[in-house]
Amino acid sequence: MIDVAEVSAIIRRVAEREVLPRFGALAAADISEKSPGDLVTVADRAAEDALAERLGALLPGSVVVGEEAVAADPGLLALLDGPDPVWIVDPIDGTKNFVDGSPRFTMLVALARKGELLASWTHAPALDVHATATKGGGARVDGRRVRVRPCGSGLRALDIVTSQPHWWTPEARAQTHALARRRVSLAYFDTSGLEYVELAAGRRSAMILGWEFPWDHAAGILLHAEAGGVSLTADGTPFRLSGGNSLPFVSAPDEATALAVHEAMRTVPERGSRAGSRGGPV
Repeated sequence: MIDVAEVSAIIRRVAEREVLPRFGALAAADISEKSPGDLVTVADRAAEDALAERLGALLPGSVVVGEEAVAADPGLLALLDGPDPVWIVDPIDGTKNFVDGSPRFTMLVALARKGELLASWTHAPALDVHATATKGGGARVDGRRVRVRPCGSGLRALDIVTSQPHWWTPEARAQTHALARRRVSLAYFDTSGLEYVELAAGRRSAMILGWEFPWDHAAGILLHAEAGGVSLTADGTPFRLSGGNSLPFVSAPDEATALAVHEAMRTVPERGSRAGSRGGPV
C-alpha cells in the first residue's frame, strides 16, 4: 500500500511551489476558458504536471488521469478501466474561486485500480485543511478520524447541497424543484471538494451531484465512504469511476436516505396537496 503521508507531503510541496504563489497574483493572460464558464489557469496546468511527475515516480507502473490532460486528450479516460494503478488528479477544484481570490479551492488526488478506490487526499492549501482516506482504514480530516452524521427521521431532518442553478439541465431543475417541495433545507455549493469534507465530518448530511467527471468525485467519494456514508446513482447503484452513471447521484449518510432523496426528486405532489401527506418521507 502507498504511504499516505508521503503523498500528502508531495501535494503540500506542489501547493507551496505551484499554487499558492499564484493565488491572488494571476494576470489576465494566466486565465483561459476550456468551454464557456469552465476556467483553467497556469496554476492548474503547472500543479497537474508536477503532481503527475511526482506521483508517477512514487509508484512505478502507475498512470495518471488528470483533468487538464483529459481536456487535451479524452482518450486518457480509458486508463480508468486498465490493469495499472491510476492516480486521479484535479489540480485545483474550484478554479473560479481561485481566480476570484476565494480560499475555497482544493487539490484532489485519488488512487484507484480496476475501478476500485484505494486511497484519497483532499488538500485546501489556503485554508490549511487536509483530509485523507484509505480503503478499510477510515477517513481523517486534519489527522482526526471522522464519521458522517446519522440521519434523523425523514427528509426534513436533512440539510442538502447541490450545484449552482446555472449548471442545471432542465431535468435537474425539475428534480430539484420536486425535492424543494418536500421542504428540505437546500443550499448550493461552490466547490465539491470541500463539501465532501463537510459530509465526511458530519457537518453536512447529503449532497446531490449531476455530473460524473472522476477527478471531481473520486477523492471525496472514498473519504465519505470511509466515514460511513454511501453514494448512489439514480438507478440505485454505486458511482462508477469510468462513467456511464445514471445521474444525478446522491451522497448521504446511509442507503435508505440516498434512496429517499432520489425518490423525492422523482415525485411531484399533486397541486394543492401537502408534501408528505400521503405517507412519503418528510
